Amino acid sequence: MKSCLLFCVLIPNILSALPHPAQPAQRAVAQDHGSPVPEMSRLAKVLAGDWETTETMEKGEFFPNAGERRGSVHASLAAGGTTLIYEVRSDGSAGKLDGMLVIWWDKDESSYRFFTCFNNPNHPCKMRGNAHWEADSFVNDYDEMVNGKKTAWRDSFSFTSTSHTLLAAMKANGRWQTIITTKAIRR
Repeated sequence: MKSCLLFCVLIPNILSALPHPAQPAQRAVAQDHGSPVPEMSRLAKVLAGDWETTETMEKGEFFPNAGERRGSVHASLAAGGTTLIYEVRSDGSAGKLDGMLVIWWDKDESSYRFFTCFNNPNHPCKMRGNAHWEADSFVNDYDEMVNGKKTAWRDSFSFTSTSHTLLAAMKANGRWQTIITTKAIRR
């Protein structure tokens, strides 16, 4: 009787642990999730790699004495090709900058999403906009508080085969005013 009880309890448990005929198809679907997302492949084609950077800050409200930084960027696809991580390190008269952008394609919104972290101890990380392609430029629109007022900002990336330029601009008096220009040359 004990052996029948043991047999009757163990066999169903063992059988439930074995793959069912539908499981191979489920595994194939899971493997497909590991292949790069086409929208991310397009972005990685122009941003992935190692870059030497030069940043120029325009003289104005944010940089009264203008400024510059030199540094590097490492960008690569992560999470099975679903995410691009863009790591930044630079220093100069405008101060030290360490940070990263995490960019991914949000299929439901049909846009790229941005998450940023920088060496700001008060507010190191935050969601920062939705991005899209405008012809061959990659553009991220977001809002920042400036003097207590919500203000439109835009990061625009333009590309050549060996470089990219990032313009960080703020909308002032109805037009985009460039605040920082970052030029990156592929190593």
